[in-house]
Amino acid sequence: MFGKALLWAAEKPRVERLVAQGRLTRPVVKRFVAGDHLEDAIRVIQELNSKGIRGILDLLGEGVTDPAGAKAAAHEYLASIERIEQTGIESTVSVKLTQLGLAFDKGACIDHLRVLCAEAHAAGTSLEIDMEQSEYVTDTIEVFRLLRTDFTDLRLAMQAYLRRTPVDLEGLSEARPRVRLVKGAYAEPEELAFQRSAEVDGQFRFLTDWLFEKGELPGIATHDSELLEHAKGAAERTGTARDGFEIQMLYGIRSDLQETLAAHGFRVCVYVPFGSAWYPYLMRRMAERPANLRFFLRALVRG
Repeated sequence: MFGKALLWAAEKPRVERLVAQGRLTRPVVKRFVAGDHLEDAIRVIQELNSKGIRGILDLLGEGVTDPAGAKAAAHEYLASIERIEQTGIESTVSVKLTQLGLAFDKGACIDHLRVLCAEAHAAGTSLEIDMEQSEYVTDTIEVFRLLRTDFTDLRLAMQAYLRRTPVDLEGLSEARPRVRLVKGAYAEPEELAFQRSAEVDGQFRFLTDWLFEKGELPGIATHDSELLEHAKGAAERTGTARDGFEIQMLYGIRSDLQETLAAHGFRVCVYVPFGSAWYPYLMRRMAERPANLRFFLRALVRG
């Protein structure tokens, strides 16, 4: 119940203003967000790299509504790519297509993304496309399919809680796609998405097996120990080495486990968000795990 309420709150500007203006939320934000600026995230990833963990740079924000905003976001993504090349950190860059104008100009979004893919390739890194609300899934997959023809290391996030995802993945099977499998963290109606944890976890396991059989360098994005063990089993069944797939986690969540997995030879990547538009991201993290919500409430009580 709390999870659904938080997902609802994530999309309400009035609630956002109330939370964002409260000084009591800063300790929580600091735990899950590297900082307001790119250099904050760069420093975090440098520290992660020192522990054998790769990074995924994530510029917070979504739902850009005008060409100027999309151009500005593309410029910020480009700055992230340039800093990866300049610093030599091991990191990819995650992009949200609604930041690049997908909602109002799909062609311009493709143009922005193509430039970013080319720059990332030249810098020795790659891009990962975030999956957003269900209304953007079809267009996002079409953009991914188009760009992957020229950029085979492009990765796409797919959401296990969406009922359509097995069909969508099967439609990409001939390309052996690189996919980041996530549970999904948007408020979606029951006809589009599973609501019960057991159902989501069941589809997550099914899709994990699919990725090891038909995908390339699967990215298994979860902090759930049982789902991680399932992924390890799928790797063993398919003869996939520990560095032949990625275990992707979020900054600020189960850091001890991230380090343990990396120390045992697994390819661990941590999603490191930065920027001032942290509110929707934070609410989704609270909704995903009761432990995150308990941390948030403790911070409020302590002041």
